[in-house]
Amino acid sequence: MSRVQSIEKPLSQSLWIEIGILVLIALAFFFGTSLTRGGFETDGAGYEFNWTRLVFLFNYLMAALVINYVLLSKYYYKGKYLQFAIGIVVVIIGCVLIEELVLEKIFFPDTRGSRFTGVLFNFIRMIPMIMLFVGSKFAWDAQRKERELAQLKGAINDSQLQFLKSQINPHFLFNSLNNLYSYALEKSEKTPGIILELSSLLRYMLYDCRESYVPLDKEAKYIHDFIKLQSLQIEDRGDVTFTSSGNFKGRVIAPLILIVFIENCFKHSTSSQSDKIKIAIDLTLDNDVVYLKCQNTHAKSSNTNNLAQGIGLENVKKRLALMYPDKHKLRINDSEDVYTVDLKINIVS
Repeated sequence: MSRVQSIEKPLSQSLWIEIGILVLIALAFFFGTSLTRGGFETDGAGYEFNWTRLVFLFNYLMAALVINYVLLSKYYYKGKYLQFAIGIVVVIIGCVLIEELVLEKIFFPDTRGSRFTGVLFNFIRMIPMIMLFVGSKFAWDAQRKERELAQLKGAINDSQLQFLKSQINPHFLFNSLNNLYSYALEKSEKTPGIILELSSLLRYMLYDCRESYVPLDKEAKYIHDFIKLQSLQIEDRGDVTFTSSGNFKGRVIAPLILIVFIENCFKHSTSSQSDKIKIAIDLTLDNDVVYLKCQNTHAKSSNTNNLAQGIGLENVKKRLALMYPDKHKLRINDSEDVYTVDLKINIVS
């Protein structure tokens, strides 16, 4: 809700700012073109306003406003270009007829108002002024669209992150609580340590991951603790190895963008195998590039397509595209009994 408000409020403010800027441009144009040097009463000395020009410019401004706030929004921005072109022709002809049949007969009844100078002459005279007002509207709309797109990307990224958290938390929490319950029944000495590790992981997911980027060393520690807890459900049924290398301190990364691939390792293996499970995860930082390789075994008869095309994986692909455009490479290979993920991210902003 707060995100929606943060988008709508600037847009309403920008409309008033847009109108204000257009008014200032119009006033500057009016006064710049209506102020003339000299005159019949001053014998060429001093300045005076030519209010007649102001009236004619007001006619052009009205035409520009119709184009800006009716034709652009109703036709052009909706892809109805033929209707838009017809609308412009109608507006321009109407503007010319008002000038020829009304304004010139009022202000110049004995000269210009006594004859019809023609559409082409008036069109050439008025089109630069109308283009100035319409062009300013185009420029403002383009700038506003860029702001909207940036805010929309931020909103999408935030919502995807929250959705990713909601996907990870229940599955991970239920498994961890089940394991914790089993150790508690056995009165195992590991129980207090499991509780502390689980508390630390939940705190990281719920509080530390609110920012767009988090320290890479914290993310690496989270991954290490996550793997340690997930390994409890495997124990003597197989082997889980995790290796990491590189100086993670001082680097940042999008939070929880790696964990989906690691979680899938355990999903693939534990859902299809009862023993001989092998999971190998390697996290490396080399020259500002993060390399993540995840490899796990699964039963030949298991269907990993559902996991490979799951919502969580599709979601993280979109996050990668948004946060690391042209700076990441993801390769997934599902062989007969081994599932492999190779991910490379250039974390330099």
